[in-house]
Amino acid sequence: MADPTTPLPSSAIATLALEAGFDAVGFARPSLIPRNALEPWLQAGFAADMDWIGRRLEDRLDVGRLFPGTRTVIALASNYWTREGDALPGHIARYARGRDYHATQRDRLRALRRLLSEAFPGVRNYSEVDAGPVMEKIWAARAGLGFVGRNGLLITPRWGSWVVLAAMLIDAEVDSYHEETPVDRCGTCRRCVEACPTDAILPGKRVDSRKCLSYTTIELEGPVDPGLREGHSGISFGCDLCQDVCPLNAEPLQAPGERFLPRAFAELSLEELVPLTPERYVELTRGSAVARAGHEGLRRNAIYALGAERRTGARALLESVLDDPSETIRDAARWALSRLERP
Repeated sequence: MADPTTPLPSSAIATLALEAGFDAVGFARPSLIPRNALEPWLQAGFAADMDWIGRRLEDRLDVGRLFPGTRTVIALASNYWTREGDALPGHIARYARGRDYHATQRDRLRALRRLLSEAFPGVRNYSEVDAGPVMEKIWAARAGLGFVGRNGLLITPRWGSWVVLAAMLIDAEVDSYHEETPVDRCGTCRRCVEACPTDAILPGKRVDSRKCLSYTTIELEGPVDPGLREGHSGISFGCDLCQDVCPLNAEPLQAPGERFLPRAFAELSLEELVPLTPERYVELTRGSAVARAGHEGLRRNAIYALGAERRTGARALLESVLDDPSETIRDAARWALSRLERP
């Protein structure tokens, strides 16, 4: 059993994290997160209808409430960029083209827990991936994995922003913590702000979810605000526009293994998404992040994209769904067809 009075070797834990499959690991002390890191954003309505973000506000700001006895936050990141994605249509965000990253990160956390218990028996831990109240992005920056960029994403020195995050809390101290303030490398660059078609990126590294295509194409149910639909050009699930133009993403590295390699659904064109049956949709998206959009949501997004791109060749396809059982689909089709008449 680990001696509670002796800090654990951070280098040994880092080695275990890499063995578990993670690409980056860092350590931070579990100090409180200031309320102004989240509360003003919530109060401004920028969370849209994602009410769950504010339900456990105190737990988000104090990991000691979430996991009593927390002494160390272990921040973890996995690179997901693959060159195979370059040959695809590109309307699905890179992180979602392969296996669901939640499953990949959970598998790696499970492996790390096992390795940690073998190396340091008696050390208790709590871990999660993007579904609980741990603010992984803030902890990743505190632990030295990178800094939060102008577009609100964590940007690492080696992999840019092409990473997904996880965190593990343990009830033991380590012998080395990252203590330095993250260096902001954005400087005066505003490429991400200028590339965002819906003006969702705000000053102060804030993103208005109500306008962000990653929200409207994934989380939002029903019709999208007509004022935002033009921004869906080339987008069916998630959005990489602010990452694609970032100079710090100019030299991406290939993610190892097969976890993030594109699956068959990522090869489908926008036109092929529109007529998907519920059964085919489930068959194609099972075990992927794309399943979160839902059958109706993914088809809706594809229709918006076809209209925003003025795909005149899709006219017959769009007309064929004017009598779809879903009013959301019918509304999207009417809007898309109206756009085909415009230059």
